[in-house]
Amino acid sequence: MKLLKLIPVLLLFLTAGANVSAQTKANAKQARANKIKQLISDRNYVFQAQSVFPMNGRTRQIGGEGYDLSVSKDTVNAYLPYFGRAYAAPIDPTKGGIQFISKDFEYTEQSGKKGGWEITIKPKDVRDVQQMYLTVSDDGYASLQVTNTNRQPISFNGIVTEKSIRKRK
Repeated sequence: MKLLKLIPVLLLFLTAGANVSAQTKANAKQARANKIKQLISDRNYVFQAQSVFPMNGRTRQIGGEGYDLSVSKDTVNAYLPYFGRAYAAPIDPTKGGIQFISKDFEYTEQSGKKGGWEITIKPKDVRDVQQMYLTVSDDGYASLQVTNTNRQPISFNGIVTEKSIRKRK
């Protein structure tokens, strides 16, 4: 008999606990979305590549290897791998990936159709890269397509994060 009286009380506590947990997750998601929005509007972020999709060949996971695209108001710094067909060999064989620092570039940003952002970067002082198209979701997941002059296009999936100070190898 006492057990039957405790069941509604237990259900009330379980429901309240689930609501608090859902509310906490929603607050954390909103805080993350606000942080990403601030990074994009300040033009101060890093796209960290986690997987690469060459035109021909298989998808490769590259997370944790330090490949990224760093964006600030006056500089775009790319350090990304390349897998695919090149129509001309690089002059310096150590620069086989997509590696450059651009200080002269066009940067356009617009809101995405389903939220997030669509960003186009066109470096003017880099010979090989014609355009980089970055789509970023509200929660920071992103996709980057790179169009090259002497190579097949390539795509990357990853996340947008806040810049951290670190040195390249």
